[in-house]
Amino acid sequence: MTPDELMDAWERAWSGRDTDAFEPLCTPGLHYEDPLTKDPLEGTAALAAHAARLWAAFPDARVNKTGERLSNGRHIAAPVKLLANHTKPLEGLAPTGRFLIVHAIFYCELSGGRLHRVRAFLDLYDAAMQLGILPKPGTVSEKALLALRGFGIRAGGRERFDR
Repeated sequence: MTPDELMDAWERAWSGRDTDAFEPLCTPGLHYEDPLTKDPLEGTAALAAHAARLWAAFPDARVNKTGERLSNGRHIAAPVKLLANHTKPLEGLAPTGRFLIVHAIFYCELSGGRLHRVRAFLDLYDAAMQLGILPKPGTVSEKALLALRGFGIRAGGRERFDR
């Protein structure tokens, strides 16, 4: 399988809601990380469980290629976007009903033509803004949140951090 074919199959696995689809693409010792994983995931069973949590909250989630992939035979960098509607609860977060577009890069290390290490880079803050969990920059809500956190509050007429 070429690197492009491998990444096409990887995107189909994320879009297809089939937890078994990851196994033929990955080594048994797969190491996977993204901003939503507390710790790195080890093995395809852990990855499949992680994907199943995404599919539970975003039943129509799909991953699409967004640009040219870079590969040197041992590593692949693949730009993608996740498109989904948040229609079910997500680990305590009620469904927002909002449509989400998250751009990401999968940086992958290959072993024997299969994915051995995969790290997904994405902007979690942007995703939270799209879902309405966090305020957008420049809004009154953002200023209130920053004030609550202690940013921009004056102490004795000077900025708090000037001391």
